[in-house]
Amino acid sequence: MSTAPAFEPAGEWATELAELQLRRAQARAMGGPEALAKFKASGRLNARERIAALLDDDSFRELGSLAGKGHYSREGVFERIDPTNAIVGTGRIKGRKVALHVDDFTIRAGSSEATIADKWIYIERLAHQLRLPIIRLVDSAGGSVKLLMQIGGTKIPEYPSWPANELLKTVPVVGVALGACAGQGAIKVLSSHFSVMVREQAQVMAAGPHVVRQAYAQDIDKNALGGHLVHRKSALVHNEAVDERDALAQVQRFLSYLPRSVFHTAPVMPATDDPDRADDWLKDAIPRDRRKIYDPRKILSCVMDQGSVFEIGRWQGGSVITALARLNGVPVGVIANDPKVQGGAMTIQAAYKMERHVNLCSLFGLPVVNFVDQPGNQTGLEAEVGGTLLGATRVSHALHECRSPWVSILIRRCFGMAGALHAPKYGEALNLRYAWPSARWGSIPIEGGVMAAHKAEIEAAPNPAAKRAELEAFYLNMTSPFRTAEKFGILDIIDPRDTRSILCDWIEDAWERVRTGRPSAPD
Repeated sequence: MSTAPAFEPAGEWATELAELQLRRAQARAMGGPEALAKFKASGRLNARERIAALLDDDSFRELGSLAGKGHYSREGVFERIDPTNAIVGTGRIKGRKVALHVDDFTIRAGSSEATIADKWIYIERLAHQLRLPIIRLVDSAGGSVKLLMQIGGTKIPEYPSWPANELLKTVPVVGVALGACAGQGAIKVLSSHFSVMVREQAQVMAAGPHVVRQAYAQDIDKNALGGHLVHRKSALVHNEAVDERDALAQVQRFLSYLPRSVFHTAPVMPATDDPDRADDWLKDAIPRDRRKIYDPRKILSCVMDQGSVFEIGRWQGGSVITALARLNGVPVGVIANDPKVQGGAMTIQAAYKMERHVNLCSLFGLPVVNFVDQPGNQTGLEAEVGGTLLGATRVSHALHECRSPWVSILIRRCFGMAGALHAPKYGEALNLRYAWPSARWGSIPIEGGVMAAHKAEIEAAPNPAAKRAELEAFYLNMTSPFRTAEKFGILDIIDPRDTRSILCDWIEDAWERVRTGRPSAPD
């Protein structure tokens, strides 16, 4: 951002310009030298260093830099200002404009007593009105009882002018946990389309250890309460980062796949990978032995544009992989089952993960490619208590509402209710379904289905094991994907090596559908 030249001491407004420069300098000083030195000693970037690491050079245009608590002499002469701990403005990432809301922990630990809510709410409202992606760099201890001293009483907790839900329906929203994020700080991280937290440094929680200790007599530290290992289980935060720069790089990469708003289309990159590239490894990617597993991520890397796969939610709901990637330069959403985790079955966390990814792609007009190896819903007491069926039902609802062009590649299994969730309404022109020769499908897997249907016959046989094997072999012969292809139940069975070429041809038509079918912006 360009800055005005140094002011001259002479001139009609020299005094005011001098005060302006002084106030700006004090705002840039943040919490002061001592607080900044302490923060640096902890190994963290300060708020303005974070902005510089995230945005294009000199692109940040700060808004409201003069907001804070002014101190004046008895005569009413300005002496100094304590800046608010919210830094807001706009900037650019790879030339694309974004809005930014950054906590400054060096000022009262980013707590509510040192902020002006109108300031951070303003940038969020501006992002909504200008249809700009909004990025929140959160490092806030949350509320403080000292706020009562400032306002002389209590307030009903609400922010009626904060357009949180409107933002989620309109523009990409990103939440980054860079330190302790308690209460409202946690909500700012989680009320997003993509969230990331720094391992060992960030915590996301409803309240910190002091509040928990007082309420529940639990002596627990902040990492055990809201650290990254907790959220591998909770699935609240999408991604983890090894450090702050990694977290900010993930933000940059996530936004590179998305449009500015729902009224725009996502950026298409120049195609640098051969659309007809055929990786010979793919023909043997799926083992013939159904008990053996394989590496689904290697399949993705062989089919999608090289180096383009950006995984979201790696550490939760591991039986399903969700990612963003590119096909011939066009951004797409990717879903795949991972047989290394729960056999690839639909768990409650996997369902939650798939649902939100489908919703993300539908909202922002990303075509979806689904590599299907779905054995069905997770079964057993733990799955029933956990509500797996409700999770699968929510996925069904998301698919029903999905507006994205969709292609499913059935690479191994597709069984039961969860198998039926491999795509939205099949049969529409841009909702395609292909299969590899290794694919099998049905209402129930043969191994379990034979025992359920022929239990008495098997148990009465002289050799139950041999009888069961005989029946399984009989039914397996009927599960050949070619029988389904004969009835046009599948568009085609393809050589796995041709998958990329087929998808790159499809994406050309799918993207034209997206490009011409985005909603019109309201007046």
